Amino acid sequence: VQLQASGGGLVQPGSSLRLSCAASGFTLDDYGIGWFRQAPGREREGVSCINERDDKTYYSDSVKGRFTISRDNAKNGVYLQMNNLKLEDTAVYYCAADSWGCNPTLAGTSMDYWGKGTQVTVSS
Repeated sequence: VQLQASGGGLVQPGSSLRLSCAASGFTLDDYGIGWFRQAPGREREGVSCINERDDKTYYSDSVKGRFTISRDNAKNGVYLQMNNLKLEDTAVYYCAADSWGCNPTLAGTSMDYWGKGTQVTVSS
């Protein structure tokens, strides 16, 4: 069982990036899939989550209106489209799977699997 986040990079403020979360060994559609991030010296922050089955989505206030989470069951992938990136979006981004579905608070305390992160750096 493995999760892997990818798609990070170095971009300028106002740019876009699309992160991908790929799974092996299990089906993502059976889980709520969340995106989390952690910047140096800061606590981990829940960014977004998409529910299993009904695909209901949740966003933190800091990214609402700029980030969009989606899933492609045929590809067993979940994606995070990040637009209008800001300096404060700089962090390592992780995806994680929760068999109980999304926690609307995006706390991330009940995740079953965590993937290795991908670095997103927003810099001018």
